Amino acid sequence: MSTSVSSTKARILEVAAELVANSPDGDVSTRAVCEAAGVGAPALYRHFGDKEGLLSAVVDHGYEKYLTTKRSRRPGTDPIQDLRDGWDTHTDFALRNPNLYRLMNSPAMRTPPAAALESHRILTADLRRAAEQGKLRLAPELAAQMIMSANVGVSLMLVSRPATFTDETLSRRTRDAVHAVVFTPEAMGPETTSAGDEETGAEDEEAGAAEVLPATATHLAALLRRTPRPDFTPGESALLGEWLDRLSNTTPE
Repeated sequence: MSTSVSSTKARILEVAAELVANSPDGDVSTRAVCEAAGVGAPALYRHFGDKEGLLSAVVDHGYEKYLTTKRSRRPGTDPIQDLRDGWDTHTDFALRNPNLYRLMNSPAMRTPPAAALESHRILTADLRRAAEQGKLRLAPELAAQMIMSANVGVSLMLVSRPATFTDETLSRRTRDAVHAVVFTPEAMGPETTSAGDEETGAEDEEAGAAEVLPATATHLAALLRRTPRPDFTPGESALLGEWLDRLSNTTPE
């Protein structure tokens, strides 16, 4: 691709992203993009195919912008804090880019961008580190789905219905509520375990054991995946991993 063609495509993309950001309803027309970029419609269609292709490129551009901070972040020693920070960074990005964020999570975007999948992989990797430290109640993959669903949901409400969702602590409260389900009480801090211990007692020992089992299975599965046992055949390791995953995702009765 020649420099002039590349610069034309980049200019159209930058203009479209800016128009989306400044649009009252987050929508733009191809005519407005062409006029602002100083190009004809054939150039836009040649590079992006149609309006959906252009908006998909804007979404890709938005995810790349979002992932810049995540890619540059070095994992800390405490994966729980990294996950808290990751949630807050996600919400902050949504609040600073409301139109772009709504577009990034629009059902009209039928094919998830590669960057969106990368974001999910980063989240899952942090959760696997938590599992290796025995801090996760359930399998990292399920925990990632729960956290991502809640984080996107609360962020969309904040940017789509700001007049209704006015509490500035909403995102943090939702984060802590989801994390309390995903992480072990010990990982959430001493205040979490002490409060529960005072209110419960011997009568809840059985319920407590039922909660410990998924966390223990998650911890063991993470350790075995990190350091496979040579005394197991590949088939045995796969079967054991399947059993542990089932136990990890068991819902206490």
